[in-house]
Amino acid sequence: MTAKRILMIVGDFGEDYEIMVPFQALKMVGHHVDAVCPQKKAGDTVKTAIHDFEGDQTYTEKPGHNFALNADFDAVRAEDYDALVLPGGRAPEYLRLNPRVLEIIRHFFDANKPVAAICHAIQMLVAAGVLQGGGRARGTPPWGPTCPWLAANISNVPPTKLTPTATSSPPQRGRDIPIGWQDF
Repeated sequence: MTAKRILMIVGDFGEDYEIMVPFQALKMVGHHVDAVCPQKKAGDTVKTAIHDFEGDQTYTEKPGHNFALNADFDAVRAEDYDALVLPGGRAPEYLRLNPRVLEIIRHFFDANKPVAAICHAIQMLVAAGVLQGGGRARGTPPWGPTCPWLAANISNVPPTKLTPTATSSPPQRGRDIPIGWQDF
């Protein structure tokens, strides 16, 4: 396996597991991962959240931990990276409003580089306008209402292999996230 440079865009109250597991797993298999957040620098932290299904109609949210960033968002040059990881949680709600984040996402799609958009990160792909026309992503059932044009690509198969475009895992199957990351 050839080591790759991977960019991970995170933000306050991103899902703890969806940030920590890919970050650590990708590094563990030899990739270089830069975790960045708009308006923050290397050494700054983002607060994570833990979402859990405890028998209610939706997930509950609890405090996670402070995740340390290891690169500066303002210094990111998308062309220097081989792949992009977008964790879910609450962060995509505001990250999708950042024009620079959307520009970075569009670069990866235009260059046909791998993008992993986990769970709620689908919001960022929709905001970037990269999924129109379908066929550019494989999703799981929670994507259906957000992206009706993905209907043909919705399945209950866990994301054991990441496609060259995008994939998603709902929180209840978050335990499947690390499988196949060595192929990313």
